[in-house]
Amino acid sequence: MKIALDAMGGDFAPQAAVDGAVLAAAKLAGKAQIVLIGQEEAVRPMLEQHGAAAASLEFVHASQIIEMGEHPAKAYQQKQDSSIAVGYRMLHAGEVEAFCSAGNTGAMLVGAMFSVKPVSGVMRPAIANFTPKLAGGFGILLDVGANAECKPEMLEQFGELGSLYAQYVLGIDRPKVGLMSLGEEEGKGTAVTQAAHQLLKVNPHIHFIGNIEGRDLFNDKADVIVCDGSTGNTLLKMAESIYDILDAKQIHDPFFDKFNYEAIGGSPILGINDNAIIGHGVSTPLAICNMLLQGYQMAESGIADQIKSTFKS
Repeated sequence: MKIALDAMGGDFAPQAAVDGAVLAAAKLAGKAQIVLIGQEEAVRPMLEQHGAAAASLEFVHASQIIEMGEHPAKAYQQKQDSSIAVGYRMLHAGEVEAFCSAGNTGAMLVGAMFSVKPVSGVMRPAIANFTPKLAGGFGILLDVGANAECKPEMLEQFGELGSLYAQYVLGIDRPKVGLMSLGEEEGKGTAVTQAAHQLLKVNPHIHFIGNIEGRDLFNDKADVIVCDGSTGNTLLKMAESIYDILDAKQIHDPFFDKFNYEAIGGSPILGINDNAIIGHGVSTPLAICNMLLQGYQMAESGIADQIKSTFKS
């Protein structure tokens, strides 16, 4: 198995990417190979610094970089030899089983939509993230930014996508799906969430438990939390800020340490034909490593095939 990494993506690239890839390579020894994609003149000297520890890493040259501030669609179309475009081509061709990048989020979404493409039947792919649970483990939250506004049918599909990920990647039997709203009662919420509730409660593919509120994010009421991308992104950034505040006050706790973005590493794009993960722009080597491990878990679980078979049926 091969997991590809955009070596030029992120504020601290390529150093953080190379260091993170070396960490992941040690953990995945005998299971998967890491493929670094980037500018040879920038990456090769850093690989040589790691010596034997980097010996198992494969390298693929890409002459261009999509910078963080560039227009995603234009840059992706104009820079076909960028590390992101090359990574998606390799993913689409089946040369790698997953592609990870801490680079331009918009360009990663553009590549997902126009290279590997959405699964037939999926209206719009979603970006997912993970919520630590007080009782242990993680739940899944989606969408967290791909779709700021959603139709009810999209929210229903997010429930299915999240349920499949929770079952096949997180190992949760019969995941409980909750719809984020401003009240538990069925009639609460916006016109969109009220309509989505009616769709979710009759969907035979999921175990829908009804509306949930913001206070239910970290308890065991729901394993899958469904919301539009604007709401999800706000919740995600709020959770990250809790860790930052506690860290600044030198307060550390095993549960709240899971709020650190490094603990997960990245956010998968669900509803596309292959495995792609978007990392935080400020990703450290640890975050890069965990993103690659997540890519391996997704590929190993066959989640993309599970989604395809569900939406074809």
